[in-house]
Amino acid sequence: MSIGIIGSGGLGSNVARALARKGLSATISNSRGPASLALLVEELGPSIKAGTVAQAASADVVLVAVRLEGLAKALGGLPAWHGRIVIDGTNPVEFLDPDSPDAKDPTNPLAAYGIKAIDLVGKHSSEVFREFVPGARVVKAFNHLDVQVLSQPEVSGGQRVQFFSGDDAAAKAEVRKILEAIGYFAVDLGSLDVGGRLAQLPFGPLAATNFIKI
Repeated sequence: MSIGIIGSGGLGSNVARALARKGLSATISNSRGPASLALLVEELGPSIKAGTVAQAASADVVLVAVRLEGLAKALGGLPAWHGRIVIDGTNPVEFLDPDSPDAKDPTNPLAAYGIKAIDLVGKHSSEVFREFVPGARVVKAFNHLDVQVLSQPEVSGGQRVQFFSGDDAAAKAEVRKILEAIGYFAVDLGSLDVGGRLAQLPFGPLAATNFIKI
């Protein structure tokens, strides 16, 4: 089963590192083109190659590792998904310019972390996300932990817990296989409406909860 990654920031690059450490193949992409990823793929080794967004999006399983506000630009114009599996790694947060007024807003409890919550008017982020990938089978994963720990699924003599959720049982089973092959202890949180809310940053009850299965 082929894996594609759209987005090469902290989320996309650290998932690629985790895949590379197990010798698992993937194509990683970004909006700047494959040449901009030369140093990253050199670091990661032969199992990870750079490609265009269209090439990454043609994989059997595609991780979308871009910010919520960037989905239209990242996914616009891609071919139909036709039931392929798309992993939603988004959260409803906006990343703030440290010199902006928002970064110093005393009414924002997250300002010290450089983010603020995006009001989705009662929706969770996967409800918004799936509008950009019509025909895809969406599974939520890789969104609830600090991106810096994603490349370290095995730690302290155990396995880091990775939550996932979705509405298609077969799609979730395939994502579970990938998570377990990477080295995570995969925990199914149920449907997107349930699990998406539980693990969604910044205010989901399980958001940023870093469990280790010993």
